[in-house]
Amino acid sequence: METTGSGVGGDARDGGLAAQYEAYPYPERDPREEKKRLLIGSPSHLREIDYWVFGATRPRSRPLRALVAGCGTGDGAIMLATHMSREGRPGEVVCVDRSEHALRIARERAQMRGLENIRFITGDLTRLDTLDLGVFDYIDCCGVLHHLPDPDAALSGLTAMLAPDGGMGLMVYAPYGRTGVYMLQDALARLAPLDDPPARRLDVARRVMRHLPATAWLRQNANFGDHLTGGDAGLYDLLLNPRDRAYDVTALFGLLDRAGLSVACLMEPLRYDPALLLADPRLRARIRDLPERQRAAVAEDVAGNMATHVVYVTRAGAAVRRADPMAPDSVPVMREIPGAELAKQITPDDRLPFAFGTLVVPVAVPPQTRGFLPLIDGERTVADLAAIMEPRGISAARFATIWRTMFTTLSGLNRVLLRAPR
Repeated sequence: METTGSGVGGDARDGGLAAQYEAYPYPERDPREEKKRLLIGSPSHLREIDYWVFGATRPRSRPLRALVAGCGTGDGAIMLATHMSREGRPGEVVCVDRSEHALRIARERAQMRGLENIRFITGDLTRLDTLDLGVFDYIDCCGVLHHLPDPDAALSGLTAMLAPDGGMGLMVYAPYGRTGVYMLQDALARLAPLDDPPARRLDVARRVMRHLPATAWLRQNANFGDHLTGGDAGLYDLLLNPRDRAYDVTALFGLLDRAGLSVACLMEPLRYDPALLLADPRLRARIRDLPERQRAAVAEDVAGNMATHVVYVTRAGAAVRRADPMAPDSVPVMREIPGAELAKQITPDDRLPFAFGTLVVPVAVPPQTRGFLPLIDGERTVADLAAIMEPRGISAARFATIWRTMFTTLSGLNRVLLRAPR
């Protein structure tokens, strides 16, 4: 769910960025489609926020005040507001963007859904302090920072608006999975300079893509189907964006450190475990000895296909509570795919094929996972699950061992989480 950005007025690239998103709001959306489907993604899925930001300890009855900083045409904002509305969760989603065109589309999408817990404000992300918005429990800034002239200043500004016990969901571009993009951006900067009208630049980009040789790296990169089939807005955003930087995971940690933020979760956590990619026992022994940040960097280097990093963060030094998945009263919940459906994906050798972008990795799960998953309904507690399994020959001690492994693995894939308390 990539959204529009903002920046400092007077900068030529920023002027081009403003013109781009006014002419071609991204992503391209038709509000009438809201009658057919809800677009789902990360960050800002409500169950992810409940678990990864608040540790499944923040009561659902407590109002959630959320800011979507750079909402674009509204994917993340509409998803979060819809989730809150469906579950009767109190609170509001405040959406800020400087593109009137993008906001108009997002507003129409909200109207199609009858959402009353969302509002839209025209504003510049680098001058949010002038809007007097107050503080927020949760802030979404997805696909924005990498377009700004000073991402550090923008992120520090957002941190200042974060409640002491709040958190953020961020997405930035990653370099290796965008191989081929920056080569064509450089070519188009020469063929379609920034001072050309957006329509003329887009025409040049279309012509280049029609004649792109088979050797071009973008031809080999399967990460951009949504951009290349996403109409004019998708193509413009991918190849003609006037300011586009990427962060490897080490640079991302640096950005967060400078803003006084701490990582609660890199999404999905197991994506950043190189042991999944390197099965050699000696390599895995070396991996175990590495600090967490170095393990994540190795996973990115070896996988080679990460095009974005999605991360949930909290204030550095904040006391972060997290519910215990082994506690009898904890309530596991499927993030999105029903347990019975996920169980069908498990292969006969007890592996769950999982797509890390364009890479499918078979992830080992306990043999009993097929039987456990259909029981997870968001209401049964861990004690309930243990009671159901006992007549099936699984003792309490054995259940605990199986459940710990199963939850650790499936939460690492962002498939099974814990529900927030009532």
